[in-house]
Amino acid sequence: MTHVYKILTRRAWEEAEVSGAYIGSPLDLKDGFIHLSTAAQAEETARLHFRGQADLIIVGFVADAFGETLRWEASRGGQLFPHLFKALPVKAAVSIDALPLDAGQSPIVPALAP
Repeated sequence: MTHVYKILTRRAWEEAEVSGAYIGSPLDLKDGFIHLSTAAQAEETARLHFRGQADLIIVGFVADAFGETLRWEASRGGQLFPHLFKALPVKAAVSIDALPLDAGQSPIVPALAP
C-alpha cells in the first residue's frame, strides 16, 4: 500500500474540513492538479517549498483510494510525483502530523509510511 502526502497550513486543512474537500493551493489551482509527494519526497518538498512557513501539517492518504485521478508524472529531476486531478477529500485522510520548524526554518518531517 503506497501513501501520498500533502503539505499545507493547518488553517487550509481546517477550511477543507468544513467544506469536505481541499481544492488546492494557488499553485495547485494554477497547474490544474494537487501536488502531492511520496514519503521519500516529502522532506525535500518541505525544505524547497515551505521553508519558514509556520503552522504546517502533512496529511497522508492511501494512493489507491484516488484511482485514475492520481497520476504519476515526471517533475523535479525526473522523479515521478503523484498529482491528483480532483479535489482532495478530507475523509480520505489516514494521518495528520504537525511540521514544526528546525533552527534553520525548514519543516521537520516525521517518519512517514511509505
